[in-house]
Amino acid sequence: MDAKTLSLLHDIFQEVQQKQDWKTALDTLFVSLRGSFVFDNVAIYLEESDTKSVEGVYARAVGREKTAEADSVWGEGVATDVITKGKMIVKEPTRNFTGKTGRLKLAYLLGFPLYIGSKLSGALVFIRFGGPAYSELHIQIAALQAFWATALIERRDLQEVRAQMDSVQRQMRLQDDFVSTITHELRTPLGFIKGYSTSLLRLDTVWDEATQREFLNIIDEEADRLAKLIEDMLESARLHSKTVQFKFSPVRIDSLVRDVATRINTYHPELNISFELQPIPPIYGDGKRLSQVFENLFSNAIKYAPNSELTISISSAANNICVAFSDKGEGIATEYLPFVFERFYRVPGERTVTGTGLGLYICRQIIMAHHGTIWVESALGSGTTFFIELPIDGAEV
Repeated sequence: MDAKTLSLLHDIFQEVQQKQDWKTALDTLFVSLRGSFVFDNVAIYLEESDTKSVEGVYARAVGREKTAEADSVWGEGVATDVITKGKMIVKEPTRNFTGKTGRLKLAYLLGFPLYIGSKLSGALVFIRFGGPAYSELHIQIAALQAFWATALIERRDLQEVRAQMDSVQRQMRLQDDFVSTITHELRTPLGFIKGYSTSLLRLDTVWDEATQREFLNIIDEEADRLAKLIEDMLESARLHSKTVQFKFSPVRIDSLVRDVATRINTYHPELNISFELQPIPPIYGDGKRLSQVFENLFSNAIKYAPNSELTISISSAANNICVAFSDKGEGIATEYLPFVFERFYRVPGERTVTGTGLGLYICRQIIMAHHGTIWVESALGSGTTFFIELPIDGAEV
């Protein structure tokens, strides 16, 4: 092999290595080497470990008969033979066909076994229409591409495993943080309840009626807070295991949001809420669960954007209703946005704000049960907006 060829291969393999997506890398590999090894179609098949069936995971048509889709054209039969026998297979047509339409029947197939992690796991198949037959040099170039295809698939598998491990580790960290947080959150109301009830039971002190009522109000409020924490944990567990029963009926979202806002304003009269409402049709949903979503969004605004005006807009587009909760608070850094709906997640640096990291997770699960979507847009210093889209013609689930 001369220096020019080595330099060309070096440049091609370097370009392939730099591609992050494995299919894009394969495109680059096959197209770049097609000048030295001409083919029309190429396909990769992998064997399912459980069923032992062969599944096509990659296919590319780069030459003649690009629109051909027959199984024989893509070489599934040859791939099965390669995997079964564990060796390279060359298959040439046994009959001659004339005319342009007969070219598709003159398929020259070349298949290579793919050993992924030292295990025979698939096959790479090249197809030529109308010849010529594969020469020894062509087979060597194709074998080199099979080697690189194997490496790219192994890299894909490693990336998937690494992503899964990162996800598991993040979940473990979140659960550890949750245990620490929930311990504190539970101890705080219990401490108040225990402290003030013990004070009221003291025999060496006589409390006047106003003080007794103040102590009892504190006990009552902290008991409600404790009950809410426990209910959130139970609700999260039920939603996670998909055992929550939803009761669907026609619901007016605009009226539902206004009712929740009125109730929230009763306890937080300082909260400035403005509405931007368009005429919308009713949807099919669980009013109690949707109220729970809106209550959580109000609670978020009160915690993380205190003294900020909260704007609620409701509109309809196509077959969806869109609800937006916008505040003018400090906002959320971009790198944290993908995780805010995860179970137990709390944005770093917000430890002074009480919470369990379950509220937004509960919101997402309820909205998903309505065949809707919920997402957030935010930037530091620019406020935060939560968006909810719900189908107008939702089906009962």
